Amino acid sequence: MQRDKQQQILEDKKDLNRFGYAQELLRDMGGFSNFAISFSIISILTGAVSLYGHGLTYGGPGMMGFGWTIVALFVLLIAASMAELASAIPTAGALYHWAAILANKRWGWYTAWINLIGQIGIVAGIDYSFALFADPLLAGTFGYTSTETTTLVLFGITLLLHGVFNHIGIRLVARLNDFSAWYHIGVVVILVGSLAFFSRHELQPLDYLFQVGQTFSDKPYALAFLIGLLQAQWTFTGYDASAHTIEETINPRVRAAWGIFSSVAFSFIFGFVMLAFVTLSIKDAAAASGAENAFIYVISEALGGTFGTAVLWLVTFAMWFCGLSSVTSFSRMLYAFSRDKGIPWSRHWAQISVRYRTPAKAIWLVVILSFALALFDYILKRINPDTSYTTLAFLTAVSVVGLYVAYGIPLYLKLRAEAKGLFRPEHYGPWNLGTWSKPINVISLIWIVFISIVMVIPPNQNAGFALIGMFLLLLVMDLAYYRRHFPGPQAALDTSEEEIKRQESRFEK
Repeated sequence: MQRDKQQQILEDKKDLNRFGYAQELLRDMGGFSNFAISFSIISILTGAVSLYGHGLTYGGPGMMGFGWTIVALFVLLIAASMAELASAIPTAGALYHWAAILANKRWGWYTAWINLIGQIGIVAGIDYSFALFADPLLAGTFGYTSTETTTLVLFGITLLLHGVFNHIGIRLVARLNDFSAWYHIGVVVILVGSLAFFSRHELQPLDYLFQVGQTFSDKPYALAFLIGLLQAQWTFTGYDASAHTIEETINPRVRAAWGIFSSVAFSFIFGFVMLAFVTLSIKDAAAASGAENAFIYVISEALGGTFGTAVLWLVTFAMWFCGLSSVTSFSRMLYAFSRDKGIPWSRHWAQISVRYRTPAKAIWLVVILSFALALFDYILKRINPDTSYTTLAFLTAVSVVGLYVAYGIPLYLKLRAEAKGLFRPEHYGPWNLGTWSKPINVISLIWIVFISIVMVIPPNQNAGFALIGMFLLLLVMDLAYYRRHFPGPQAALDTSEEEIKRQESRFEK
């Protein structure tokens, strides 16, 4: 068995070398670990829970039955399309490399930067969600008042811890990711079982889950329902992590592809069951919607003080694991892009710790950028305290649009390359959609365009303004420097065999 594993690792290294890259990262992740990192980042106990009040306020209980299902079905198509490309082009650059290889280096450069914007938003959003839940729970225990300032401080401490754990090594993080996947499933089972058997009042009838027409916002229901989709759409982000860790995965053409698709499929199923029981436990939807934290309100009302608090702590720790996985994914994407000299001071972010075999400097840059985004919003609110949007809605909308636009670019370029005869059946990997590939890609693109518009309509227009500002900055950077000086991943294809061996020799014992 060990000999087979070593043989597969050797084949994977040769495969990576054919793309022009040295095997610098430690290839030690199995199929479950690869699935677990995406499943943990999707984290139904983070997205669906932290934005539960957002979904309930705008779409009412029907958001949990119809909204969750509609979004999940479209995301499954997007995940299948991305899994197909991961199987064909198994490098840690993922979306960025796919775009560059299917078109050219400038497409790749923009894809990488847009993905980077989305990754900043998702890391910040996840760890801020943890702080939003943990801070009031800690305040109740230690007797202080939870404020936006205390939440920001706890958010910063959480980021620091995730940076330390990721710096130490992929083996530890991989084991924690494995545990996180089982932990998420276990907590969902505990939460559902508790609500089913120990709720202090009767559950609502099943059709309550699909009740539409009720909104607690000032918007017409159709528009409010669309705004409420942010809850489900943000939950289903980050599953590209299986592709970003592809150079650390054994037999990645198969395992990483399944990791992308299966993480979405299992999140859909477990998330639906969890949301169903939470929503059926609502006694007063208007009171829940008006509460400072709708999810905490519903669980506390249904399960009572001590028991409810214990369950809420279990949910909150799941968010911590989600943030840990997200820092892993983002740092690998940043490392891969820096390796190709795509960002300022690239040589620093592309450095690998010889001791830990992790992109140490990239990890800490992730921590700094994620904190800076939340700090920016915090300062804006100090300047204009009458703003109606929440910090979490701002962070999550930025991440949804940034990530999904980055997801969509290589899908569009693949369709264009196929139409030109540049991407043919022999270019597919072992995991592919066959004759269903083109229609699934087209439907995926339509949904990405639609949802990207929905995510920045009022009251979340500030996220749209922030994204426009970021995209304009990218345009200036490109025209001023990178259009002429960015070598692109194709440059790595010219890397000599001797140079690849020299890079790999630094990590040989």
